[in-house]
Amino acid sequence: MLIFQEGICYAKSNLFAALLRAIKIPVGFCYQKITLGDTPETGYCVHALNGVYLSDYGRWIRLDTRGNKEGVNAQFSLEYEQLAFPIRSYYDEKDYPTIYTKPNKRTMDTLSNNTNCLDMYKNNLPTDI
Repeated sequence: MLIFQEGICYAKSNLFAALLRAIKIPVGFCYQKITLGDTPETGYCVHALNGVYLSDYGRWIRLDTRGNKEGVNAQFSLEYEQLAFPIRSYYDEKDYPTIYTKPNKRTMDTLSNNTNCLDMYKNNLPTDI
């Protein structure tokens, strides 16, 4: 990821966790099940984000490091959560609220077992955790 200066959410959440842990900030991994496109017909995938413990506030917050673009507006806020992808339960999207200490094996296997990003995105992303 660092060499190419890009990566999917799995790589970004791992890098973010490593950076925060290096400076002793507690961080974990969170997941969502979302559609690949705008509707269920496009299929589903697992989206990775991070849970960060803010000791000054005595609570965990979830952060999305995927990066913003048109139609995607993740923001950091202490007052409310604004992740990149709001969950649309009517499309069977899911928010997994657990903050895990280690990244999900399926997301790590996805990164390890694919060399073509486009093929990985279209055919090989996990659909649930």
